[in-house]
Amino acid sequence: MNVKKGEKVIILAIESSCDDTSAAIIIDGEIKSNRIANQSVHEQYGGVVPELASRAHMANIVPVVKSALEDASVHQKDLTAIGFTRGPGLLGSLIVGVSFAKSLALGLGIPLIEVHHMNAHILAHFAEDPKPQFPFLCLTVSGGHTQIVQVDDFLDMVILGQTIDDAAGEAFDKTGKMLGLTYPAGPIIDKYAQDGDAIYTFTEPKVDGLNFSFSGLKTSILHFLQKEMKKDDQFITNNMNNICASVQARIVSILLNKLTLAAKKTGITQLAIAGGVSANSGLRNGLINLCNENGWRHFIPAFQYCTDNAGMIAVSAYQKYLAGKFVGQEVTPKARMEM
Repeated sequence: MNVKKGEKVIILAIESSCDDTSAAIIIDGEIKSNRIANQSVHEQYGGVVPELASRAHMANIVPVVKSALEDASVHQKDLTAIGFTRGPGLLGSLIVGVSFAKSLALGLGIPLIEVHHMNAHILAHFAEDPKPQFPFLCLTVSGGHTQIVQVDDFLDMVILGQTIDDAAGEAFDKTGKMLGLTYPAGPIIDKYAQDGDAIYTFTEPKVDGLNFSFSGLKTSILHFLQKEMKKDDQFITNNMNNICASVQARIVSILLNKLTLAAKKTGITQLAIAGGVSANSGLRNGLINLCNENGWRHFIPAFQYCTDNAGMIAVSAYQKYLAGKFVGQEVTPKARMEM
């Protein structure tokens, strides 16, 4: 679709892939609002409960969209298009966002734009300055995904490596469960780690190429804790800071060692991180140090664009709008979705 000269492109973006309901407004490529409603109900279960998540989305989506429109001083009738997360994610959660987007677009007579959740995490780097130039490498790390992606353009991305089992976020959360921490455990482990030292050594999984593995690390941590708890039943309580620092250091080293390998293999020296785990202080500092040591450039998103949010969906939707990539009312959500 060609944008008429002087005509503003105003897109409402909706994100509902997991347990956060979010809506954002982007006008001519600039994010004007980014509202997020979190769900705390899952903490008591140690993980996201799909049925509870979808119910919460149904309760949250109307007020979240209303707030996003108000924050941007935009009326529904001013919208040019609606972008939404089609997948990957929890099917019940995706259904809520996709259904809402389809209904509103149909009522307003405006086009729909589907967005791939993981692509959007990468394009979050274009939500504000500084922005990377193409090509760049992006390490996308979230609760369910760990990938190294070569980004050649807004809509041209290639996965160079990914996890063959657990993701980095799952390694944090499963370790947290072993330590008796609440869900999500990643931010809590990060907090304890900042007051500890990485004095315990966990082996780094040997995986060929640029792929990752975290299931073996999880098992080694479990065996380590079981062994130490037999000697001292207060081991975890008395050594929480150092345990967390050691676990975090190993997860970060696994991630950055593979990213370093990818940079050397491709010759691409602009490195970025994205996804929920990119908020981790160890990973952020590790990337900065890695790039400083090698004379490379690093790009780290602002905290609001790390976790699931509609701002990143809006950036992706805007680029797809400019490219004329729309979908019809027959579109359905996809729990699993290829890039």
